[in-house]
Amino acid sequence: MCCDLKRRFLLLYATQKGQAKAIAEEIWEQAGAHGLEADMHCISEMDKYNLETEKDPVVIVISTTGTGDPPDTARKFVKKIQDTTLPPDHFAHLQYGLLGLGDSEYTFFCNGGKTVDRRLQELGAQHFYDTGLADDCVGLELVVDPWIDGLWLALKEAFLLQKEKEGMSSVVNAVSSSLSAALHGVHELNLSSEVQNLKLEDEGVRSSDVLSQKLVDINLVASARDTEPSLVHSVPPVSQSALNIPALPPEYIEVQFQDTHGENPHLSSLISEGTTFEVPVTKAVQLTREDAIKTALLLELDIADTVFDYQPGDAFCVICPNNVNEVEELLQILGLSEKGEYFVCVMVKQGTKKKGAARPQHIPERSTLKFILTWCLEIRAIPKKAFLRALVECTSDAGEKRRLQELCSRQGASDYTRFIRDSNVCLLDLLHAFPSCKPSLNLLIEHLPKLQARSYSVSSSNLYQPGKLCFVFNIVEFPACPARPVSRKGVCTGWLAELVAPLLRPNKNTLNTKGGSSSTEKISIFARPNNTFHLPADPSVPFMMVGPGTGISPFIGFLQHRQKLREEHADWEFGETWLFFGCRHQDRDYLFKDELRCFLENGTLTHLKVCFSRDFSTAEVAPPKYVQDVVRLYAKEVARVLLKERGYFYVCGDKKHMADGVSDAVVDILSMEMEADKLEAMKILATLREAKRYLQDVWS
Repeated sequence: MCCDLKRRFLLLYATQKGQAKAIAEEIWEQAGAHGLEADMHCISEMDKYNLETEKDPVVIVISTTGTGDPPDTARKFVKKIQDTTLPPDHFAHLQYGLLGLGDSEYTFFCNGGKTVDRRLQELGAQHFYDTGLADDCVGLELVVDPWIDGLWLALKEAFLLQKEKEGMSSVVNAVSSSLSAALHGVHELNLSSEVQNLKLEDEGVRSSDVLSQKLVDINLVASARDTEPSLVHSVPPVSQSALNIPALPPEYIEVQFQDTHGENPHLSSLISEGTTFEVPVTKAVQLTREDAIKTALLLELDIADTVFDYQPGDAFCVICPNNVNEVEELLQILGLSEKGEYFVCVMVKQGTKKKGAARPQHIPERSTLKFILTWCLEIRAIPKKAFLRALVECTSDAGEKRRLQELCSRQGASDYTRFIRDSNVCLLDLLHAFPSCKPSLNLLIEHLPKLQARSYSVSSSNLYQPGKLCFVFNIVEFPACPARPVSRKGVCTGWLAELVAPLLRPNKNTLNTKGGSSSTEKISIFARPNNTFHLPADPSVPFMMVGPGTGISPFIGFLQHRQKLREEHADWEFGETWLFFGCRHQDRDYLFKDELRCFLENGTLTHLKVCFSRDFSTAEVAPPKYVQDVVRLYAKEVARVLLKERGYFYVCGDKKHMADGVSDAVVDILSMEMEADKLEAMKILATLREAKRYLQDVWS
C-alpha cells in the first residue's frame, strides 16, 4: 500500500501506572498492518493535538485511579472539557472511540473513562465505535483484545463515511480494498501461516525454526501423568493449536555499564506525586496474638520536625524497596551478581522502531544496577502478555519456548489467567519455571513497571497526638502454590515488619504499649490526601462506621479527633457515633479492644457493635458472623441516621468480601424501611454516594 494512502487517526492515552500507554502502543503497532497511521500522544500533551479542529477519528485509552478519578495525566484535559461555558455542539465535528480501564473491585468502575465519555457526548461528539470498559479484576485482555480487533473495521467504516461526504469515491475504493485485505490478513494471522509478522530481529535465529507447530519435534507429547495443565505444561486443545500471539514489541532501551564510583539518586527523585519526608519509626506494636491467622502491626512515625500535615481519614504512601534476597536472586539468574554495585547508564537504543521511545521516567539516567532493581522496578509484577512474548525470544529450550507462546496467545488466555494472573506469578517464578529463559537487562527495564509506593490509611489524629502519625497493616502472605514454589510476604508489609522487628512488643493490644525509642530506622513517605473520607464538618451530625479487621484503622483517628474536640469544646453539640467492628476471634485479633472500651466509657463512641466470625457459640440463636449481618440488625437506626438525620455512613476494608455485602445490606434496609422496591433503594444509595454521605475507603 502506498504511503500516501495511509489514513491517519488520532490516538490519545491517559495512564497512571503505564497500562493505558502500553495498550495505546499496541494499537499504534497494529495500525500499520491495517494500512493506517496512528498519531499517538499522551492526553496531557495538549500542545500536540487540538480536538477543537480535529477532523480525523479519535481513539482514547484511559485508566482510572484513586476513588474513580481520571489519571493524573488527564486532569488538565478533564478540567478543560468540563468548562461549563462550552456550547453543546462544541465537539459536534468529532468522531471518537473510547477504551476505559478499571477494576470492578472498586465502586466507581472505569469512572475515569466514563467521565470523559459522558462529557464528550454532552458536547456533541459522536461515537464511531462502541465504548469498551476493561476490568483488571478478571483480566483487561478479555475486553481489550476483542475491542482492538473490532476497532479496525470501525475505523474503516468511519473513513468510508468521511470520504463519501467529501465525494472522493476513488480513494474510498482504494482504502476499502487495502483495509479489507489488511483486516483479512490480520484475522488469519497465526504462527504457521504468517511468520513474517512475527519475524525475529537481531537474534540470529530463523523465524520458521522458532515458530514451528510440529509439536512432536519439540517433545511436547504429554506423558501419562501430565494430564492436567500447569504453568509449564499444556494439554489439548491448546497444546495442539496454531497460536495467535502478539507482535514482538520492539526493543528500545540500551544499558551501558560504567564504574563503581558515585552516588545513587535520592529516593525523593523517584516520586513525582509530591514532597517526600524521611521520618523515624518511633513505635511498633503487634496488635494480634501469635496464633492469629493474620498478623497486624501498628507503627508510629515521628513527623514533628516536618511540615507533613494530615486529617483523620487521609492516606499516605510509603516508598518501599524490593526484597533484598529476591534482588540478589534475580542478579544471579541474569548472570550479573558481580555487577550489582556498578553504575549503569540507561538510554534509548539508536534506530529503535518504537514510536516516541524514551527512557522510563522512573529509571534514573545513572545509578547502580542494584538500585534500579531494588527501588525502581516492580519485580513482583504479574508479567503482561507483551513481556511473555519478549521472553519467548530469550528462551532456548523448544518446549519452554512453545509454552511461553501459548501463555501469551489468544488460545492460551484461560491458562494465562489461571497460572499467571490468579497465581500471582512474577518474573522470578517464570525464570525458575523456564530455566532456559535468559532475558537481557534492557528487557527488564522495558517491561517491568515502576515500583509503586504503597498507600495506607492514617490511624491517628494530629490534634490528639501532635507530631505523630500512626498506621495499621496486616503482614501480607502469599503461600506457596504449584506455580510459585516458595511463600512470600508482601513487598512493603514484609519489609516494614523486618525493619521494625527490634521495636516489636508482641501480645500487647494497646496503643499505650511502650516501644523502644532507640531505633533510628527511618522510612520515606509522602501525602496522599483524601478529599472526601473525612469527619462531617458539622460535629452535631451523626455518623456510622463499618470497619472489620484493619478496616478500623481510619476510625481510630476519627474517634481520637472527636474525643479531643469534646474535651476542648464542652459547649458544642456532638452527634451520636456508631462503630461496627468484626474479626475472626475475640481473644486473638480484636484490634484496639481497650481503646474502644475507653471511647465508649467517655462518651466519644455512642454505640459499639462487634462480631466474631470464627468463635464457637453455644447460644440457641447463633450470633451474626459478619459486620453486614450486624448492620441488618439495626435497620431502623441505619435508616434514621441516613434519611431523617442526614448523617454519614463510612465503610473501610476489603471490598469483595465485606464492602459489597454492607452496601447490599444498606440497600435492603432502605427498601424495607421506606417500603420501596430494590431499584428505588439503589437509587437512594447512589444519591447518598453522590452527596458524599455514603463513603468508602476499600481495597481488593
